[in-house]
Amino acid sequence: MHAMQYELTLPADYDMGIIRERVATRGHLLDDFPGLGLKAYLMRERVDGSPVNQYAPFYLWTAPEGMNSFLWGPGFQGIVNDFGRPVVQHWTGLAYEEGPAAAATPRTATRRRLPVPTDIAPAEAVERARARHAREAREDGVVASALAIDPRSWELLHFTLRAEAEGVEAPADASSGSDSGSDSGSGSWERFQVLHLSAPERAGLRAQFTGTSVR
Repeated sequence: MHAMQYELTLPADYDMGIIRERVATRGHLLDDFPGLGLKAYLMRERVDGSPVNQYAPFYLWTAPEGMNSFLWGPGFQGIVNDFGRPVVQHWTGLAYEEGPAAAATPRTATRRRLPVPTDIAPAEAVERARARHAREAREDGVVASALAIDPRSWELLHFTLRAEAEGVEAPADASSGSDSGSDSGSGSWERFQVLHLSAPERAGLRAQFTGTSVR
């Protein structure tokens, strides 16, 4: 599994209805894209308390070939044509879980990025993160959750899709000013709206970490 995201930060007075219309008319185009576990079409707005207006699609790929096909194909080129070429962040997958609300349509997504401490072994940090991920994935309202790591910057990524549209708050140990995206010793935490979910190979994500076959 590979996680991938790019962020398009838009002007403060940008009409976010343009993004909603874009997703409404084009989101279905990846509903059967080969190699795509899921794509969450994410957005956050200043009117909801976000520090920025932002369109930030998040992807979980079951195979790198799918990710490459998208990046070098017309889908990503459309983003480049309309918004310029964004930085594409990517992480290596460590865990994926379906939550108690797996059958629900996700309305909210949260993303938490944490630095891997320098005073413990990387393997130990990963095992601690996996244990926490497994606990949090069982919380009420969780649709699905993924854990990944960027070994270049030694950053852990916790990504969760939730069924609730409102009332999703930062964990108690997240950085202060939870939705600001500011970095601290406890990392950063952001909340997004989910406009659409394409999930053609979602079953394949869990299979990678359980050893079960996809039917």
